Amino acid sequence: MGRISLQHIYKIYPGATEPAVKDFTLEIHDKEFVVFVGPSGCGKSTTLRMIAGLEEISKGDLYIDDRKVNKVEPKDRDIAMVFQNYALYPYMTVFQNMSFGLRLRKVPKKEIEQKVLKAAKILGIEEYLDRKPKALSGGQRQRVALGRAIVREPKVFLLDEPLSNLDAKMRAQMRTEIIKLHNELQTTFVYVTHDQTEAMTMGTRIVVMKDGVIQQVDTPDNLYDYPTNKFVAGFIGTPQMNFIDVTLIKENENTYATFGKNKVKLDEETVKRIKISDYNNHQFVLGIRPEDIYLEDEKATRENGLVEAKVKVLEKLGNEILVYTNCSGKDGELVFRSKPRTNIYEDDVISLRFDTKQIHLFDFNTEETILTR
Repeated sequence: MGRISLQHIYKIYPGATEPAVKDFTLEIHDKEFVVFVGPSGCGKSTTLRMIAGLEEISKGDLYIDDRKVNKVEPKDRDIAMVFQNYALYPYMTVFQNMSFGLRLRKVPKKEIEQKVLKAAKILGIEEYLDRKPKALSGGQRQRVALGRAIVREPKVFLLDEPLSNLDAKMRAQMRTEIIKLHNELQTTFVYVTHDQTEAMTMGTRIVVMKDGVIQQVDTPDNLYDYPTNKFVAGFIGTPQMNFIDVTLIKENENTYATFGKNKVKLDEETVKRIKISDYNNHQFVLGIRPEDIYLEDEKATRENGLVEAKVKVLEKLGNEILVYTNCSGKDGELVFRSKPRTNIYEDDVISLRFDTKQIHLFDFNTEETILTR
């Protein structure tokens, strides 16, 4: 079993004014693939290192299965950690690197050979067992680091930004390999990354962190569709969600979001999801993703609910165009996705329609969502 329970965990460094990790509480289930994601300095790697025993827990309790491990040495926690820099011994062969931990534990030679060969086969590195790390590519070295963890057959794998040193193509390939590895090994994986694409494609659940505090724990789909606050909404998704300061007004049983010269009627289902009853003439933050904004042929007016925008930059990606525009009442740029062969040019004045079923609304002060799921 590889259950992990973190109960009100804090990490407080001497002389620091704020804890690096604050009141971190999470239950990680056996065989789950959980990803910690957030900007640099948010406490995700520190939390992983506390699970590994490489950082002391300042306050709170940590259990692996039903065993409290706050004071247990890393080697006795039945975990294996894969680091960002691979941490391979340059003077050892791949076989020697992968078998090093087993040899320290005096595992029989025959058993070592079986375990290394099995792990090498899973990772597709059998032909490299006699080579030294300097003769391998970055992706191959990462496979060796994974193999060294696999041969230990731990309850829990901890991976700290293992793909950050690889190029984009190799990162995409290794993401797939690690997902396959998790499915084959059926072991608990806890993975740290600052890359939300890695988090969304790999995790069964994602823990979004900011300033040492958990912001939301959820499935990739729920994080994307039902962010609990503005930070999560903006962090998940590329390009990020558009945010517009709006005033909500009720008119003739309809609700409108107004900003600048624009007046957008909200979908009835969205209005029903608003948690607070007294929102009329109050200011909120409207969020809408680039894929939920559409180009229209007709001229934008307040009456038809279209938004007039001026094209500033076209980012042509082959399969699509990201269009950056300016519009009345919106600080900064409004971004939307367009088909690759749309005839749009810089400085064009265009009309846009919001898919108001996909709109998000956040409290102007607390930045928490005001919509139910």
